[in-house]
Amino acid sequence: MEDHQDLVHVAAMIAEPARARMLLGLMSGRALTATELSLEADVAPSTASSHLARLTDSGLVTVRRQGRHRYFTLASPQVAEIVEHLMVGALPSRRVQTGPRDPALRHARVCYDHLAGFLGVGMLEGLVKSGHLLARDGVLAITGPGADFFHGLGIDVDGLRSLRRTLCRPCLDWSVRREHLAGSLAAALLDLILANGWARRDLTTRVVRFEAAGERAFRRAFGVEATADD
Repeated sequence: MEDHQDLVHVAAMIAEPARARMLLGLMSGRALTATELSLEADVAPSTASSHLARLTDSGLVTVRRQGRHRYFTLASPQVAEIVEHLMVGALPSRRVQTGPRDPALRHARVCYDHLAGFLGVGMLEGLVKSGHLLARDGVLAITGPGADFFHGLGIDVDGLRSLRRTLCRPCLDWSVRREHLAGSLAAALLDLILANGWARRDLTTRVVRFEAAGERAFRRAFGVEATADD
């Protein structure tokens, strides 16, 4: 298939409203059943099955069986990045407020497997300002002091480097319209935030909820400054 045909095919998969809602439902990083995704898309289970077959065949979604159930997830972090970027451009031009209306989603949320929203953007900016990450020409790299900093947090940077996934990269944030951190390092940092008890994930939404003490600890750790966005 020619490149432009690939593009047309993927665009057609995402452009259908029910499939778009399913992909958004999977942006939490959780595996969902066909029944759960039919509720996300507000379609009948039989219709959802048809859409999921097309999304799976297109390579946007993967499915795994566990017992009698089938669970669907986004096929890769790259698919999540495509969806997030499309969400940036999907808002009507007359709308002043960018991103989700829910303040909690705007403040901190999951973007597939890493932290997004105001706190996600603030974390990246803090890591760059502190010299732990170097940002140059749209590319991020861990500095020497940064490697020591992440090792001190208990993150195996060398192990992350050995993965096939990109170590760290910028991802344009849907709501803040500045970049947050993505990649295997970002996923490890979100795991750390949750393991430290600084925040918890909502069971039914993409919201990451920080208690006051946890947010203070998070801000100190990553140099996240208070701004008018708070």
